[in-house]
Amino acid sequence: MVRFETRGKTVSESVDFGVLLGTAEMRGIEQSAIASGAVTGLDLMERAGRGVVEAMFDQWPALARASFRTLVLCGPGNNGGDGFVIARILRQWGWAVDLLLLGSPDRLPPDARVNHDRWARIGPVGRLDLSAKLDLGGVDVVIDAVFGTGLSRPFEFDGLAQIAQVAARDIPAGESDHWPGKRIAVVAVDIPSGLCADSGRILRRAGRAVPVGRRAHLTVTFHRPKLGHFLAEGPESCGRLVVKPIGLETQPDPEPGIRLTVPPGGLAKASGHKYRHGHALILGGPAGRGGAARLAARAALRIGAGLVTIGSPPEAMAENAARLDAVMLRPVKDAVELNALLEDPRINALCVGPGLGTGARERALVAAALAHRGASLVLDADALTILAADGRNFAALRPDCVLTPHEGEFARLFPDIADRLRALPEQGPAYSRLEAAREAARRAGCVVLLKGEDTIIADPSGRCRINSASYGRAAPWLATAGSGDVLAGFVTGLMARGFDPFDAACAGAWLHVEAGRAFGPGLIAEDLPETLPCVLRRLLAQAA
Repeated sequence: MVRFETRGKTVSESVDFGVLLGTAEMRGIEQSAIASGAVTGLDLMERAGRGVVEAMFDQWPALARASFRTLVLCGPGNNGGDGFVIARILRQWGWAVDLLLLGSPDRLPPDARVNHDRWARIGPVGRLDLSAKLDLGGVDVVIDAVFGTGLSRPFEFDGLAQIAQVAARDIPAGESDHWPGKRIAVVAVDIPSGLCADSGRILRRAGRAVPVGRRAHLTVTFHRPKLGHFLAEGPESCGRLVVKPIGLETQPDPEPGIRLTVPPGGLAKASGHKYRHGHALILGGPAGRGGAARLAARAALRIGAGLVTIGSPPEAMAENAARLDAVMLRPVKDAVELNALLEDPRINALCVGPGLGTGARERALVAAALAHRGASLVLDADALTILAADGRNFAALRPDCVLTPHEGEFARLFPDIADRLRALPEQGPAYSRLEAAREAARRAGCVVLLKGEDTIIADPSGRCRINSASYGRAAPWLATAGSGDVLAGFVTGLMARGFDPFDAACAGAWLHVEAGRAFGPGLIAEDLPETLPCVLRRLLAQAA
């Protein structure tokens, strides 16, 4: 989770958080505040510019103690208006300021034009030539205020590649010896130019190469983070993200709103019989392929399921018995034996797919699991492949199911939706992973957890959460074999404990990242369930 620090610190951990906004939602909040008389557009622009300068000085305190040189790039909209305010404030601070404007001053929006004129009384306005490279000689900070959240078309110019090259070089936060003249910092206003604020995708034209990777060392946005800061290429492009208040705090957030996943509540293990905490059944694969099911089972047990059983082919029983103690074992030769096992009413959560296989036996097991109505169901890995191959199974999905695909599995399940995601985003707002997951959940009639650094959890009603493993919450070592099996086990165990499928998917995804962060580099999948208790202890201590 993240919070907004009023002094402009980084996106950081917290228990509470606001919504993520799309471009239209942010514009609506601003217009509503202006129409009510609470603020003026000039007020918002002034506060935004001051917020950027404050965030710069918080990030690099050395910049506040001497005179430096900045190049401010202003666009033809209100993002450019913010740039004029920044230029004026830095000039008043004693900095040398060069400013370039894209387009004509006469075409600026009214508030941006006012700030253009204020700047023009103290400094020159140069022309930003899209066909020319930027003169960065002697520049300490580049301010990218060309295109912000309103960009709806590809933005390409020679200087953008220069900015990307500069932004690719690390600059430490805090005190440093990188100024003057040793490094150039890039600061983006609202969002790096060229990035779609609704999807996090770089808008581009066919056949045109565009810079990928980091486009700013520091991105300063206002009031709320935007969807594009957390989706697709957004986190990599933005560098460090800071959110600044600009006087819109009294405006209501849109409902239902898109939120990041939050630390789950209700995880303290209550006193009572083990069956009060549910019984999770994990279907395992043949001998030699049982590791995935064992990982899922261990995860379900660690997250608090009262009992966990692996149902495996008879020939795999000895292998599993040699590796398991607290997890129980039952032979499941075929769908008939699975149906007999599921007659136990205490089994209330079922996980099918990790290491399962895709043969005739396994196809029959998936069909039987879908036909059973007494337990919530997680479909992962091989079960998704089986699901994609048979429309009858897909039609049997129900609201208490959770699908957990990675991108390849998602493409097999929803090929037309995946094609839209792969299409070149030539105009904004671009189609996003969030929209794709929502559309998939509506079509499937169940919860879809689309895995990635920006994991999306969506249900058929359109409710949606983003579990972001980026910025200060990055955990790149989660990209290891078996990590997804553990996630499936977390979700299954939470459903066994009584969480509804959507909340179980959100909580499981959040705990998965937190366990990865708690362990750190060198992580293998087996470490995740064993690290979970320290994460849970921290949550319980915070709740006490």
